[in-house]
Amino acid sequence: MTDLAIHVEDLGKRYSIGAAQPGYRTLRDSIMDGLSGPLRRMRSFCQRNPVNSSDSGASIWALKDVSFEINRGEVVGIIGRNGAGKSTLLKILSQITDPTEGKVDIYGRVGSLLEVGTGFHPELTGRENVYLNGAILGMKRAEISRKFGQIVAFAEVETFIDTPVKHYSSGMYLRLAFAVAAHLDPEILIVDEVLAVGDARFQRRCLDKMREVSHQGRTVLFVSHNMPAVSRLCDRAILLDDGKIALDGSTHRVVSSYLNTGRATAGSREWNDPAKAPSGEIARLCAVRIRTEDGRITENVDIRHPVGLEVEYEVLRPGSVLLAFINVFNDSGIHVLELVDLDPEWRRRPRPVGRYVVTTWIPGNLLSEGLFLVSPGATTLDPRILQFNEPDAASFQVFDSLDGNSARGDWAGTMTSVVRPLLRWTTQYKPRFEDMRGSSITACEDCGSRPTA
Repeated sequence: MTDLAIHVEDLGKRYSIGAAQPGYRTLRDSIMDGLSGPLRRMRSFCQRNPVNSSDSGASIWALKDVSFEINRGEVVGIIGRNGAGKSTLLKILSQITDPTEGKVDIYGRVGSLLEVGTGFHPELTGRENVYLNGAILGMKRAEISRKFGQIVAFAEVETFIDTPVKHYSSGMYLRLAFAVAAHLDPEILIVDEVLAVGDARFQRRCLDKMREVSHQGRTVLFVSHNMPAVSRLCDRAILLDDGKIALDGSTHRVVSSYLNTGRATAGSREWNDPAKAPSGEIARLCAVRIRTEDGRITENVDIRHPVGLEVEYEVLRPGSVLLAFINVFNDSGIHVLELVDLDPEWRRRPRPVGRYVVTTWIPGNLLSEGLFLVSPGATTLDPRILQFNEPDAASFQVFDSLDGNSARGDWAGTMTSVVRPLLRWTTQYKPRFEDMRGSSITACEDCGSRPTA
């Protein structure tokens, strides 16, 4: 148990539909709660356990039967569609919300960033809020002071650190909130989709900081709809669906399952029953596979590496010239690539009966990030008769890297183009000449020539 950071067992959270939910509490509310604690707890117990009453109101389970364990040093992504229960789970883990049932054990100090400015008092200055948040985490003033300079530098709010945070822009609010959550030495860092508010440069710095925190042996829980960011940061992911855990495993596997929800596609697909295979009178589709350079079947491709699209089909009757083709679409339905079989060995040649496996390679740094769907087909030529054309037969996910050696370079922002080739760039530079008589004249670095008067 020494390596365990979070233990969740049979967790459930129920909300009453139409009932007023409690809002965020102020510092004054908390003080009054402390004074009236015994009476309030008795009243709360009676409300939760009424005598001889039935649950007549409608309710909904935001979470139900959720169980998992997270070890120290793990970086875990929590993903799922809107309403899947992600934010509810994080609020329970952050002890903002109490569960209806089940058990949660947290082994370590938790730093949470669930909404912009969570935990900040708007009337206090940035400096005061940093010390207040540190005190809430149980840190001594001297500990906070040692980290204060790093927090302010990361947040880039030096000029406004003694200004009440109610005057901050949303970007300043976010930067300071994240800096506090990440720098005040939490054993467990919980970050919600809030990073979507920041600009591309800040998002990259936050991802780098969370990666640094994990390398220090601390635990990170990261909720986001940005699948490339989840894939870059997390080794493990948990997929929530309708308040339950649908899948828990390696990030690539879970992200692929999430993106393919509703699509009967994967890195390979085979038709073992000829009666159910897409087919014409001349040719029948047998299999479609996505392969890496070393021949492995995959659903996940590093953007820098080539990806192989393999189609296996069977010729049923001899004598026809066949043309195999592959169409590639992205998850928005845009037709990205149209590829035709140009193998010179079989081009314009009639095919004898037998099985054929054709493979084409898409080079690295060509496709952009995202999900791509592969639709293989084949047609005879002269006369042209379509034999099969199977939509969305297989799929693969392209993941980018922030290492700086992909086509995105040092840009960490969103890139929305369908393709992203790594092109050659050149720059010509000439220094600016002094144009004053009597001053020293610098020669051109390119050609060595000097300007004439």
